[in-house]
Amino acid sequence: MNYHAYFNASDRLIETCIIGTGGFGRSFLAQGLRVPLMRARVAVDVDAQTAVQAMLAVGITREDIRVCESPEEAQKAWNEGAFIAAGAFEHVAGLPVDVVVEATGHPEAGARHARLAIEAGRHLALVSKEVDSVVGPGLAVMARSRGKVVTPVDGDQPSLLIGLISWAETLGFEIIAAGKSSEYDFIFDASAGTLTSNGSTVSAPEFGEYSHLDGRDSSLVAEARSRAASALPQRAVPDLCELSVVANAVRFAPDRPQLHAPIARIDEVPTILCEVSEGGILSGQRKLEVFHCLRDPGGISFAGGVFVVVRCEDRPTWKMLEEKGHVVSRDGNAAMVYIPRHLLGLEAATSILAAGMNNVSTGSIEPSHHVDLVAVADVDLVAGTTLAMGGHHHSIEGVSSMMLPAGPLVPEAPAPFYLASNKRLSRSVKQGEPIRMADLEIPENSELMKLRRLQDAHFFASR
Repeated sequence: MNYHAYFNASDRLIETCIIGTGGFGRSFLAQGLRVPLMRARVAVDVDAQTAVQAMLAVGITREDIRVCESPEEAQKAWNEGAFIAAGAFEHVAGLPVDVVVEATGHPEAGARHARLAIEAGRHLALVSKEVDSVVGPGLAVMARSRGKVVTPVDGDQPSLLIGLISWAETLGFEIIAAGKSSEYDFIFDASAGTLTSNGSTVSAPEFGEYSHLDGRDSSLVAEARSRAASALPQRAVPDLCELSVVANAVRFAPDRPQLHAPIARIDEVPTILCEVSEGGILSGQRKLEVFHCLRDPGGISFAGGVFVVVRCEDRPTWKMLEEKGHVVSRDGNAAMVYIPRHLLGLEAATSILAAGMNNVSTGSIEPSHHVDLVAVADVDLVAGTTLAMGGHHHSIEGVSSMMLPAGPLVPEAPAPFYLASNKRLSRSVKQGEPIRMADLEIPENSELMKLRRLQDAHFFASR
């Protein structure tokens, strides 16, 4: 894409408001100082001083920042051209920004911010995948009814993967699998017999026997690697959450509710992630998957990138491409095309400009509701337990997730993971069982629940 041509040489700045000034929000604020066509001078966080500190961290001077505690103060500061820091989105919701960027990662607060932004007539860049996985398709419907769009953001894996799938389908490729690498590589040190991932190192001398695929059966090697690495986590809720967002945008599905999540070297991916009939591990085509990038110490990382595995229908052409270094399966029937980057807020501006200038989402034109990311008890959970969400991965202790076909949230339906987060259990749940809607105490004022009811009414009205 020629971005200069796509966004024109416009003199108009796209004004943005960022809600949530943590890692993503802070880097996006920095982009607002560098991207010629965009400005990010409104920031909201749990308190205004947190937003102030984020602005200072990216080089905005204290004299240029106004702390605003009312819509009137915010409007005055806006008219004066100041940077605005607020502790509540309601204080700045009336400002004439083009795009609101929701990046809190908090399911309930994020849902409220999303609704308020759409109701205020703004485009919404929904970084908070926790919200998107529960009510993203419904928010898109709400925005379209007002002539606005909801978009994921480039730099984050869902938007990058949706774009790659769209590119491949536009070119007529037959896609066998699509997905992303997990956030952390698996590094095997053959001399020490250890595996390292996300700062944890475990002894795994038996892994050495399977550290290369060679000519062996893909499924057997994948299973052996998983067993040898059993001391390290091999499933993460954020991976399934991001692929749920993609599934609702492109109508792909997981092969298993909790994914295969193979540990694989980059050059092994098209061999492992193809159909069983061709020596892979997948039961069919158009499957979503994540893999853990296996590499030696000092080896090249996949860097949280995204990929598609496509059918090599024109074998002579793909043979030529293989000779140029492209990654082709060992039988030559499939190839992996990939984007080895994951730049988060440093790349988000293209999505913001697409929405603000061209009224276009870098996700799906009209996302639908195909899958739900649901909560599953990993241990016996007793009534009265609060399913507290926390940590870097926004996980719940003793609870994992699965991707299941979507449906209306009737009492016995499995509960969406991030709808269940921070809720109390009204009844006990046995290990291995999904947490169901009737198991949860959901307050009447739950913003996420209200939006989900609207979404269910739109997509499942006939059920």
